[in-house]
Amino acid sequence: MLQSTAGVSELLVGQPDWHAVLVKVLANFACATGTIHRTDSSTGLLTLVTQHGIPPHVLPMLLPKIDNIPFGKGIAGCAAQRKEAVQLCNLQEDLGGVAKPDAQKTNVQGALAVPIVGTDGKVLGVLGIGKMQPYDFTEAEIADLNAVAALISAKM
Repeated sequence: MLQSTAGVSELLVGQPDWHAVLVKVLANFACATGTIHRTDSSTGLLTLVTQHGIPPHVLPMLLPKIDNIPFGKGIAGCAAQRKEAVQLCNLQEDLGGVAKPDAQKTNVQGALAVPIVGTDGKVLGVLGIGKMQPYDFTEAEIADLNAVAALISAKM
């Protein structure tokens, strides 16, 4: 079993505790912050299921903006729209406009979001992780996070 998926399957039983799942994923990838969003079939928006590590001083301002994310907006929305991983080595210096200004207030730097895709090819949600320093996730780490997303898709 991959170290990055270690312990995740055991948490995906019954009605999963999504926060516990996210905390385990963050530990496996040595990340400080992360989110899990689920696609709301009635609105088509990514709805926040859980978050961990968003600094308390920005949470009240940021939460309304990450509660419902359109496909194509921000890192999570871009991952959902493209149906592929989206990463930023340094969210603080994103010149491509993927990161939204309020996301930069979190001080997260290395960020990676992957779509959670169902067996029918539909995007069920997005799993995002972040580090507090600039970081380029390797192809192996991206593949590993996609493997975690595949495990999650079976329960979403």
